[in-house]
Amino acid sequence: MWYNFSEMEAILQVALDFVDLPRALKVATESIGGGADWIEAGTPLIKSIGLESVRELRKRFPEHLIVADMKTMDVGRAEVEIAAKAGASIISIMGAASDSTIKDAIRAGSNYGAKIMVDLLGVPSIVKRAKEVEKFGADYLGIHISIDEQMEGKTSFEIVKKLFEETNLPIAVAGGINSENVVDAINAGASIIIVGGAITKAENAKISTQRIKKAMQTRKKIPTKLYKRVSEDRVKEILLLVSTANISDAMHREGDLKGIFPLLKGIKMIGKAFTVRTYPGDWAKPVEAVDLAKEGDVIVIDAGGVAPAVWGELATNSCIAKKIAGVVIDGAIRDTEEIRKLKFPAFAKIITPTAGEPKGFGELNIPVNVGGRKVFPGDWIVGDDDGIVVIPRKEVAEITNRAMDVLEKENRLRKEIKDGSTLSKITELLKWEKK
Repeated sequence: MWYNFSEMEAILQVALDFVDLPRALKVATESIGGGADWIEAGTPLIKSIGLESVRELRKRFPEHLIVADMKTMDVGRAEVEIAAKAGASIISIMGAASDSTIKDAIRAGSNYGAKIMVDLLGVPSIVKRAKEVEKFGADYLGIHISIDEQMEGKTSFEIVKKLFEETNLPIAVAGGINSENVVDAINAGASIIIVGGAITKAENAKISTQRIKKAMQTRKKIPTKLYKRVSEDRVKEILLLVSTANISDAMHREGDLKGIFPLLKGIKMIGKAFTVRTYPGDWAKPVEAVDLAKEGDVIVIDAGGVAPAVWGELATNSCIAKKIAGVVIDGAIRDTEEIRKLKFPAFAKIITPTAGEPKGFGELNIPVNVGGRKVFPGDWIVGDDDGIVVIPRKEVAEITNRAMDVLEKENRLRKEIKDGSTLSKITELLKWEKK
């Protein structure tokens, strides 16, 4: 079934960017139940399973258009032919491919009854290239905000609007679409809305599809906490949702401060580092830092990892008065019973009853070594029951967004386990073990 876009509402295409076919088919079934129009065999699925994934989707869903996201860069005729014969209705070709590759793909599509979508990802002059491929005979234009760009908080529909004004082809938009910004995409001129994570990572893909479809039909944004990517000025709202474990995974199992643990369980700490270097037991600079740190900062103290204590109840009360977010001490702390009663986020390496002397040695707001890592002023500090992770200030938006991606994927895995599977079965662990 082909569509007249001038006479109907926008199409919802679900991108199955899995590496295993059973999970892809399960989500496809749920999303079609929620009102999805087109089903896409995503590039990871095709690379992992091959075009058997397209054949199976065509077999399971004969009434739906199947999109093969081939991302073809060469041998356009051959790749379109094998995808079309596998059952693909629409096949993606990269706009960065040569003119001959795109033209050959379009001719092959005509021969085998498939439409061609030209993906403009990575094209320097998008409008110029769009006009060229339109003249070649392409059927659709694809604007793809890459995963890596999304992790930097980039989700703009300005180029969609410009293409809508200057070309005549239906425009597909992909990358970070959710039940809020889908309205912006349609208002910019998109005819085909390609949604991946906001459906494929949802605990219930059917309900998530219904929400997005409703937003598309009513042109009213439906708020969501998940599936959003933020810029640096909004990272805290996401860091409140993710765990230190999520962040560590996003940082490729790095970022943790070794040997430093929370005094009190069940407390979350987030803030920018105000750093202190002091001598063992010299609590003068740590106490001075309370006066100089800003509201919401985390005081991070390098005390050499040894006793006596450089922090206690009175310094904690001062922090509470100043609305400091917490303290991290590579060294010793005391008055722990009182600090726990105050429910102040405090993390330390050593607990001792013995305090040191205020001698005034040390420095404030300089790079320090804490828990085996270098921490710079302004780095983001996140603490919970598992410990502390440090996010470099220059990478905070990307790492925060990647941590949210980890959380979203785990939500889907958790649901599938509750439905009766196991982690090993879901991830096909044996298949992916290194041989």
